[in-house]
Amino acid sequence: MRRWAAVGVAAAVAAAVGFFLLEREKSPVTKRVQGSRVRVAAAADLQFAFEELVASFERTRPDIRVEASYGASGNFFAQLVNHAPFDVFLSADMDYPRRLANELGSAEAPFAYTVGHLVVWVPRRSTLAVDQLGIKTLLDPSVRKIAIANPRHAPYGRAAEAALKSLKVYDSVKGRLVLGENVAQAAQFVQSGAADAGVFSRSLALAPAIRDAGRFWEIPQDTYPRLEQGGLILPWAEDASAAIAVRDFLLGNEGKAVLRRFGFDAPGG
Repeated sequence: MRRWAAVGVAAAVAAAVGFFLLEREKSPVTKRVQGSRVRVAAAADLQFAFEELVASFERTRPDIRVEASYGASGNFFAQLVNHAPFDVFLSADMDYPRRLANELGSAEAPFAYTVGHLVVWVPRRSTLAVDQLGIKTLLDPSVRKIAIANPRHAPYGRAAEAALKSLKVYDSVKGRLVLGENVAQAAQFVQSGAADAGVFSRSLALAPAIRDAGRFWEIPQDTYPRLEQGGLILPWAEDASAAIAVRDFLLGNEGKAVLRRFGFDAPGG
């Protein structure tokens, strides 16, 4: 049996939001005879979509085990510059993979795999008609705390901040912002009641553990920088061919179909 796990900050987030991981007993890895593994450092907005994608991938490639860790892309970038033990990096933007490839002198080129979206989300218990009020939801006096990802190291946090400024509400709400370590933690803050509203990824708003717990309004894409997400196969990958197989599945028709179900768009679309 196999196991793939989420570690670090995302593990704590997963417990709080009701994220669940399939725990499977690991057999010893002996180079292709009992299977290879691919360790993926993935942006937090991918949590649910990537779980489903990995399940589909492992059905077609039972010889490859995928182990995923979720967190803020900027934090992963800082770790990977110092050769953290991952094989594939999936960022919430294209900038971090490009910078990492330059820093490492990588022979592999970064690849774009999807485009994300932002929403304003409120819990179902809220009386605010977010679908009608849109961004003005955040101006209501009952909204005392607004969760976003930390713009210092989370692309979705930077995009949220840009959207709030573009829609001319930032000055009114900046004193009420609470910062999650990553976009999944921002979502958890709102779902748990620690914040009254949040600005986070559409992929999390559509995820099974959150979808029925609240309502959202999609922020117009022209109000924030395009969230094209990219990745990189790392030079020290344990099994380069297995890492390539994961990347190719992600970029193929089955991977695109999974991402589409979670509200992502194809890059270049």
